[in-house]
Amino acid sequence: MTSINFNDYLKDTSKNSSFKQIYENDYSKLASAAALMQAREAAGLTQQELADKASVPQSTIARIENGANTTLDTLSKIAFALGKRLTISFF
Repeated sequence: MTSINFNDYLKDTSKNSSFKQIYENDYSKLASAAALMQAREAAGLTQQELADKASVPQSTIARIENGANTTLDTLSKIAFALGKRLTISFF
């Protein structure tokens, strides 16, 4: 069985525009999920505590932290509850 370096594989498959679009979309969701989780943990809050402060269900926090899509309105509520400002960038 031949092994392949993942970075080499990713570089090769990224040449496919369809794959690249899907990869970048999923990467953005996961980066957002990680950012929320880090901010919540840095604030010393559980998902339920943050949900209560943001007036959203705990399941919403869990879904976002698992990479699910959400609205800007929900992210704004969460950012405000964390004492943060929501910023969006296009690269």
